[in-house]
Amino acid sequence: MPSYSVKLFAGSGSQALAQNIANHYGKPLGQISLRRFSDGELSVAFEESIRGCDLFLIQSTNPPTDNLMELLLMIDAARRASAKYVTVVIPYFGYARQDRKDKPRVSIAAKLVANLISAAGANRIVTCDLHAGQIQGFFDIPLDHLSGTSIFVPYLKTLPFTPTFAAPDVGGVSRARTFAEHFNADMVICDKHRKRANEIASMQVIGDVMDKDVVLVDDMIDTGGTLCKAAALLKEKGAKSVRAVCTHALLSGNAIENINNSVLEELIVSDTIPQKHNSPKIKVLTVADIFAKAIRRIHDFESISTLFL
Repeated sequence: MPSYSVKLFAGSGSQALAQNIANHYGKPLGQISLRRFSDGELSVAFEESIRGCDLFLIQSTNPPTDNLMELLLMIDAARRASAKYVTVVIPYFGYARQDRKDKPRVSIAAKLVANLISAAGANRIVTCDLHAGQIQGFFDIPLDHLSGTSIFVPYLKTLPFTPTFAAPDVGGVSRARTFAEHFNADMVICDKHRKRANEIASMQVIGDVMDKDVVLVDDMIDTGGTLCKAAALLKEKGAKSVRAVCTHALLSGNAIENINNSVLEELIVSDTIPQKHNSPKIKVLTVADIFAKAIRRIHDFESISTLFL
């Protein structure tokens, strides 16, 4: 067993989730000063000794970019304060949608962010439901990729029916299939064509949903346009009810309005990103327990594979 102590610290963008993780872990959050100069420049300082400690820095990198910059400063400060091992816990890994060159002269932002985190001095990454699994290969340090199925499957099993799972696009087939295998259920695909980001040109359903209770599965929901259009199309094709499961709820723009006005019975999300909405259709489940268990097992040099369903 490691002889050095564990300390957990939270960035300002994930305070509530970090506190919940600390409660599940059974250890208080460490003291850290997160301040700004008058021009908005960020300043980070640990308010207690972390020399020789096993540090876990908890911060999602959702917009604004300050969340990412603050995390980088926390990593740098930890290395300069002689922390023994720095693990970065990123419940939501921002910029993951830009993971390839899908047109000329664009940045691969996911790789850039991976380089920044490594260059800052992180020893390990823990995250949940990356937009694309191959992003793990962008890192030259160990990465533990947790799955939202650990919290969503138990909740879905409380529903009074066996759902049919749907992928809102071809890229989400693997995620939907994972859920379908847990329930030994059917799966359909909503094939979409985009004009540009956040704007759908056309969509069609591949598979039969007549008189079925359908659950759409995706890793994130931004404006809600794709999910709401997919839900409407599934209803048109005869679905009895439509719900959606999305790990990361960005909910930008008119997302709440789109969801409230949609045919969705329920949107089930996690708290990887702080939620400030009050929509009656949105159910928030916490990932705090699986992250706390992962932190404990990483510190104890135990396998985390048993955390997956």
